[in-house]
Amino acid sequence: MMIITLKDGSKKEYESSMSVIDIANDISAGLARMACAGEVDGEVVDLRHVVDKDVTLNILTFNDDLGKDAFRHTTAHILSQAVKRLFPEIKLAIGPSIENGYYYDFDKETPFTNEDMEAIEKEMKKIVKENLKITRFELPRDEAIKLMEEKGEDYKVELIRDLDEDAIISFYEQGEFVDLCAGPHLMTTKPVKAFKLLSVAGAYWRGDEKNKMLSRIYGTAFTKKAELDEHVQKLEEAKKRDHNKLGRELEYFTTSDVVGQGLPLIMPKGAKVIQTLQRFVEDEEESRGYQFTKTPLMAKSDLYKISGHWDHYKDGMFVLGDEDKDEEVFALRPMTCPFQYMIYKAKQRSYRDLPVRYSETSTLFRNESSGEMHGLIRVRQFTLADAHIICTPEQVKQEFKDVVDLVKYMMTAIGIQDDVWYRFSKWDENKTDKYINDPEAWEYTQNMMRKILNEIGLDYHEADGEAAFYGPKLDVQFKNVHGKEDTLFTIQIDFALAERFQMTYVDKDNEKQHPYIIHRSSIGCYERTLAMLIEKYAGAMPTWIAPVQAKVLPISEKYQDYANEVVAGLKAKGVRVELDDRAEKIGYKIREGRMERVPYLLIVGQQEAEEKLVAVRSRVNGDEGGIPLDDFIARIKEEIDNKEIIVAEESK
Repeated sequence: MMIITLKDGSKKEYESSMSVIDIANDISAGLARMACAGEVDGEVVDLRHVVDKDVTLNILTFNDDLGKDAFRHTTAHILSQAVKRLFPEIKLAIGPSIENGYYYDFDKETPFTNEDMEAIEKEMKKIVKENLKITRFELPRDEAIKLMEEKGEDYKVELIRDLDEDAIISFYEQGEFVDLCAGPHLMTTKPVKAFKLLSVAGAYWRGDEKNKMLSRIYGTAFTKKAELDEHVQKLEEAKKRDHNKLGRELEYFTTSDVVGQGLPLIMPKGAKVIQTLQRFVEDEEESRGYQFTKTPLMAKSDLYKISGHWDHYKDGMFVLGDEDKDEEVFALRPMTCPFQYMIYKAKQRSYRDLPVRYSETSTLFRNESSGEMHGLIRVRQFTLADAHIICTPEQVKQEFKDVVDLVKYMMTAIGIQDDVWYRFSKWDENKTDKYINDPEAWEYTQNMMRKILNEIGLDYHEADGEAAFYGPKLDVQFKNVHGKEDTLFTIQIDFALAERFQMTYVDKDNEKQHPYIIHRSSIGCYERTLAMLIEKYAGAMPTWIAPVQAKVLPISEKYQDYANEVVAGLKAKGVRVELDDRAEKIGYKIREGRMERVPYLLIVGQQEAEEKLVAVRSRVNGDEGGIPLDDFIARIKEEIDNKEIIVAEESK
């Protein structure tokens, strides 16, 4: 007798072993039709997997994330089979499912063309119609290598050789196609009817730019065409909001091949947004007891050797000089912390002096790989609202809570508080080479952070292997319009670097102690935050952030004097205003102002000049008619001062 415990807690009894799909059929024919894979005692398996003992079983459908993975992973195999049919000389690399889709990397001497993509998609549809049975088989290491060598699949051979000696090496076969894969997959190709190839991009083998550049085809798949159509529509909308496109069109930033990849040129509008945010951040930080520093953009390698960055982060730094030639070696700074530590060390500190809160608007440099860089989100030079709080152990809890409060205040001010989530990033105790190897300190500090987060009542998830090398951190995460997750802000508890730098304070008993350090960014990297705001608001920034808050449009030259008066009145109250005095038709000026996402267009003609009005066209309400100039100035001033988030429906 075999007892199967289902997800809902109910139990099924069977006299003998049964496959997952047979159990699904026994539960209901409808469930079996929807089934993509099974989860047996927490392990994801194929539907043909045979259960022969008491287990817990979850039948996975497309409504489950793991079910989606199996469905889309199968679609990736259908893609690779189609490519091999059309281009037999191509070599296969890897092809996993990813969030909202899948991809496959191919070694092709020439790029895939639009015609190639159409032909591949057509061949995929044929493979689906063929209803090919998908089967799994395993081979010993030598036989697995021989099979892939016979097929000329060099990348697969490399993957097999890198597997552990005792690893199970499995393959999946559908028709003439065989691929190295751990699975799971669907039972046949037939269910995959709603799919689409989306794009082609370059990708280095194994993500290493020292390796060959491969061609990566991205696609997506759903069980229903309506769901696919809806997803494709969302992707089209995302393209319109992509900061890499929209930010250039609205003249927030540009790039130059002569300047270099990952080095964006921030244009006046983008610079004005960053300046506005920077002033806001610095004023708020100063009101909360932060002191400002200004430190060098580079330092000798000695500084980074003390901090540990040289051992743990050297590959991500721009290094000047060659130690092998006995030269003095410098590096552009990837972070501010060691510089501020040296300021702390400039004099002896007492416990009465703590906490010390140092902040700096820092220009930093990180040697990102070319495949990682994207617009303003991943760059090689960036500006960070960086700060370090040096405090006693007893002060850590309150200082950490105060930083979370500051970050929440900043997020609310720019209107993103509902668009982020929190990740408690811990070390990976199985990869101690990536971290300062002090398990006891890690355990203590992680428990401390967890307790603080729980006291705050923060909703977070834990992630192993995402910590800084010197301590755990709270990451504020967001997704760009393409669904890629990135970190916007971070708060870290550092248990190690104060000791490394011999930073001390004298406690109540006149004994020297090492302080704790909290690393934090209040609004993150300004370039990344600008990118996120462009995408969130489709370029239509809230008025207080907008580079141009109002634009005055005289109907003709006759009303130029009054237009100048309107501009002067707004400027006197600190409103960022422009005058469009070109000899163009007013309709053209209005259309252009709307395209530029200016919050308020102020049209002035004869009536407005005579009655001291402005004809207001707002981004949110449209044509509001004539409003007394003084009333409008008071209104926009209040909106700016209160940092109100008022955006048009299409910008949400």
